[in-house]
Amino acid sequence: MNVLLCPDSFKDAVSAEQAANAMAIGIQRASPTATIHRCPLADGGEGSLDALIAATNAERCQLTVQDALGRPRQATWGWLNEQRTAFIELAEASGLQHLTPDQRNALHTTTYGVGELCLAALDAGATKALLFLGGSATNDAGAGMLQALGATLLDKNGDPLSPGGAALQQLATLDLSTLDPRLSNLEIEAAVDVDNPLLGSRGASAVFGPQKGASPDDVATLDRAIAHFAELSAQVLGRDESELPGAGAAGGMGFAAHCFLNATLTPGIEMIMQQAKLASLLPDVDVVITGEGRLDGQSLSGKTPIGVARAAKHHGKPVIVLAGSLGDGWQACLKEGVTAVFALADGPMTLEGALPRTAELLADRCESIARLWLAR
Repeated sequence: MNVLLCPDSFKDAVSAEQAANAMAIGIQRASPTATIHRCPLADGGEGSLDALIAATNAERCQLTVQDALGRPRQATWGWLNEQRTAFIELAEASGLQHLTPDQRNALHTTTYGVGELCLAALDAGATKALLFLGGSATNDAGAGMLQALGATLLDKNGDPLSPGGAALQQLATLDLSTLDPRLSNLEIEAAVDVDNPLLGSRGASAVFGPQKGASPDDVATLDRAIAHFAELSAQVLGRDESELPGAGAAGGMGFAAHCFLNATLTPGIEMIMQQAKLASLLPDVDVVITGEGRLDGQSLSGKTPIGVARAAKHHGKPVIVLAGSLGDGWQACLKEGVTAVFALADGPMTLEGALPRTAELLADRCESIARLWLAR
């Protein structure tokens, strides 16, 4: 039995690497002689940096930056010296997971720390950066990042704009001439796992603001503020990119990365599969097992199991998905190359009861899959 294990992380439970190791334990219980390839993945959200460092053996670097509330925190970024390439995960600096529920405030959280990570990459001599935009606590359309990188954002009194998306209502001056000049020589690919535009009912504020602490009134405030920012940006840039698919990613960071840093927006799973060289592993395996915390109809928009299934389909390889839970519309995944789907739970259990058992449940499901495979 030759099996490829390429899960995403299971949120609040195990990392992608830990998930792959747990899966391997189950396979080995059923088939001690099985050939097992581990290729932990991610889709551009939190955990992408760890998956990419594991896949490429990049150097793990540390930097003290501002978090989403402006507090100091130790953030990790990755560095491939020979390729002069930096791996930067937004969630390391401005991630939602670093805030307690009562600290989440989409009106005032900032991406300033992401800009500080970009500066560290420039200081190291980076000529390319992979920027992962998922898992943000912010809704400032990248304004904080731009300030950290040297852009001038002023209110009508000529004072520097305050942190957060709501402050964009007061923006009177947007001057890009003060941006760090080294950015012109930095090629940036920004990984996104959504295709939402910047504004409106499918925009950053309406769709993602509530999970970041925004009330309905806050959502309306943020959408107006970002619309004003987009209008000024269009005047400065000579084009309007607010409808760009992915512009609404990470509270509008997709918009800022594309418009002001000339970043190419790429589905995160495709970027990470390419870096991990997944395509080179697929031809020789018998079966592929992937998974993540939840599988539903929205998974088709760029989540890891679907990216893996589409890649494996080109090689005629069966793909089995293990999910912590199954939501509405998960059956649509069967049309994308997924062969079979299994939920992890082995009986009635609460989420609180399931999370500590995730590694155990992954091993048990993979043991059952391996035994069934060997009994064909």
